[in-house]
Amino acid sequence: MKISAEPGVVPDMDRPRRRGGLLWDTIKRQKAASVGAVIILTFLILAVFAPLLAPSGPRVQVGPVYGPPSAHHWLGLDDGGIDMLSLLFYGARISMIVGGAAALVATLVGGLIGITAGYVGGRVDGFLMRVTDYFLVIPDLVLMIVIAAIWGPGLMHIIFVIGLLLWTSTARIVRAQVMSVRERVYVKRARSLGAGHMRIVVHHVLPQIAPLLIANVVLTVAVAIFDETALAFLGLSDPTAISWGTIIEHGFLRQAVSSGAWWAIVPPGICVALLIMGCYLFGQAIEDALNPRLKVAHLSIKGFRVRPPEGDSR
Repeated sequence: MKISAEPGVVPDMDRPRRRGGLLWDTIKRQKAASVGAVIILTFLILAVFAPLLAPSGPRVQVGPVYGPPSAHHWLGLDDGGIDMLSLLFYGARISMIVGGAAALVATLVGGLIGITAGYVGGRVDGFLMRVTDYFLVIPDLVLMIVIAAIWGPGLMHIIFVIGLLLWTSTARIVRAQVMSVRERVYVKRARSLGAGHMRIVVHHVLPQIAPLLIANVVLTVAVAIFDETALAFLGLSDPTAISWGTIIEHGFLRQAVSSGAWWAIVPPGICVALLIMGCYLFGQAIEDALNPRLKVAHLSIKGFRVRPPEGDSR
């Protein structure tokens, strides 16, 4: 029995669903995705329009040292008499730029290693995975501190240090996915028809692992922002750049706690925590939506039913 269809019309069941529509549906359906998207978008708007939204410049003294919160300065002043709200707006720029760039570097490195190991296999796979295991057992933050101290302070150094040390989890996840994709029927059929390795990777492997890479980028941004804040707090970032980590560092070194000026440390810490939480919620929701295999692993209590006894009509 054939299903009739008008010429040139593709049935709905055969029409591929766009990634953008799936992302939008995920945000509308899942509250966690909506909350994460709102948090990320809010900080992104504050960072982009910081010159318009900030009450004053990030280096302009507008009052006394550690001035308390007031109607004119909602979050008080720092150790230089600079408005804390303005510092938070401008600090969001550096923190998000470093976090996003480091996440892209980590995804590119981890994705390349994972695809190579999963597709080629054999000794290449064994060698790359042993290197990945060695990096996995080393504490990331400790190695970042050592390398950043050797390279010297600088935003580019921090981006590459974080990016080149966060690729391990991406490599292992991508490798497992590629090993599954390369054994599928359509990949074997393309190989038997004479398709080259590069064509198979670009046209058949990458489209299948792209959702996983998208979700991994968002999740890696959260880790990269945390690492950037930690390195900046330790004085290993660019001292001339204003980020949430440097704001916390200045408040800690200049005795904000002993002076009772909690507003010089607590607000940037809350911003870091909120942005990390938003990236995690949004990235986890994307991963669940774009990777259907993850849904099989989650057991729901509603899925279990008590079998009625024999002869019970209910």
